[in-house]
Amino acid sequence: MAVSQIEMMEKYVDVFQLGARNMQNFNLLRAIGETRTPVLFKRGMSATIEEMLMASEYIISGGNTRVMLCERGIRTFETATRNTTDINAIPVLKKLTHLPVIIDPSHSTGDSAYVSAVAKAGVAAGADGIIVEVHHDPAHAISDGKQSLTPEAFAKMVKQVKSGGGSGGSSFGSATCHSLTLISQSPRSPSSDWD
Repeated sequence: MAVSQIEMMEKYVDVFQLGARNMQNFNLLRAIGETRTPVLFKRGMSATIEEMLMASEYIISGGNTRVMLCERGIRTFETATRNTTDINAIPVLKKLTHLPVIIDPSHSTGDSAYVSAVAKAGVAAGADGIIVEVHHDPAHAISDGKQSLTPEAFAKMVKQVKSGGGSGGSSFGSATCHSLTLISQSPRSPSSDWD
């Protein structure tokens, strides 16, 4: 995303999603701060919590206070998953800021087999919302297919999260889930009619 695209995009988007690689694109952060469009601000792969909060201030100082912080996994020495989901970041961010905290188990794990479990862990840690990749045919998605849930798997995950439990019988209390926001985003596919 480039600063020059913001004006055109504002007409069509409900939320600007600033990916991990743009977390330190300070010109872009300042420009997004001049809008009043909500922002999903993803933590950089190697960023500390403090660095994420300081970077989000570039948006907020421009007048846009509609910022959601997103934990999408950080780079560690572990290679079993794409990134390591920093579950600790959720309660820490909740303590340090008033901003909503969203968890992205799709990008943090990179594997649909782990998305539901990590989503539930995020809710248990206090996340205000979950953003999940969903695709009707993940095997044929142009991008992010491996981490995408099918619509059926997404519906099952939503039911488990809302009920406060899962196949393991764990429970994190229904009060946690009353205001939880669930977001799905569908990666493009060859059969897509998007331009």
